Amino acid sequence: MTPESTGATEPPPSENLSEGARISGVFFEPKKAFADIGRRPHWLIPIVLTIAATLAYMIAFGQHVGWDRFLRHEMETNTRTQERMAQVPAEKREASMELGAKIAGYTSYGGAIIGIPFFYLIFSVLFLAGAAIVGAGLKFKQIFAIVCYAGLPVIIKNVLAIVVMFLKNPDDFNLRNPLAFNPAAFMDPNTSSKFLYSIGTYVDVFTIWTMLLTAVGLSAAAGKRLSFGGALAIVLIPSLILMLFGASMASMFA
Repeated sequence: MTPESTGATEPPPSENLSEGARISGVFFEPKKAFADIGRRPHWLIPIVLTIAATLAYMIAFGQHVGWDRFLRHEMETNTRTQERMAQVPAEKREASMELGAKIAGYTSYGGAIIGIPFFYLIFSVLFLAGAAIVGAGLKFKQIFAIVCYAGLPVIIKNVLAIVVMFLKNPDDFNLRNPLAFNPAAFMDPNTSSKFLYSIGTYVDVFTIWTMLLTAVGLSAAAGKRLSFGGALAIVLIPSLILMLFGASMASMFA
């Protein structure tokens, strides 16, 4: 084995990227960054950053817009919510709204802290199954680390959402779809098909960006065993299935 081939399979420690270089590399040199992530699969820092950014967004929403305003908007646009609230006596309705606002706030914070790692785990398991089928030879810890780093664009999304939140009238801010980066931003949620509206929110610039980064990561970590096209298929198939399932649930319970 020549020195060149040894260096190609196991780069010397001097070539290992720092954490800051990894994070910036995800945005500017994703192939190089994910190759390093695949060799040394650590995930704590990116997932903490993503959770922190999401919590900041939820906290800002609770203080600037308010969960009571969110619930009132839901009651006005969601027939099921209207039906439930209609069953509550008028004298107790306000107390129910206040309690619901508190629960919504706590749920959003819990969703950021628990939900993000949970969904990363689910997707990592699905991608691991796909990688195993095509013989990519990837381990779970590699895929989970790749998914965590590929989720970093969520930080940019949350920062932009906070900026938009403070620029808009609180009554006009849409927590579920705060940015005009998907087809749903140009649809009326009150009159459009709930199924199509949900699909429109999923087909988002940041979602597509994350999926492409994940495919780059899987391909870079697997090397010649997995092409970018094969990695993209591994990412797209379960993502599309889950998207259709989520949109179906949204239309059923709207």
